[in-house]
Amino acid sequence: MKYDRLSKFRQETYSMLGKAHDATFELIDSIMTTRNASCLAEFSLSPLFRRKWSSTYEALQDSRPRWEK
Repeated sequence: MKYDRLSKFRQETYSMLGKAHDATFELIDSIMTTRNASCLAEFSLSPLFRRKWSSTYEALQDSRPRWEK
């Protein structure tokens, strides 16, 4: 039951993201599971972030949420 709610929440969140939604979603997971990071690039070291470190910046730049949702 809790898994279903989490899954639905993640799907709805993913659908609200704009460009670079895959990288942004991985960045969100990385931020939520990384305890200590002294800079943004350190989130790219998380095993949940499967992209190059520069994608952290690109994800933030290109992923404006769709405000109508």
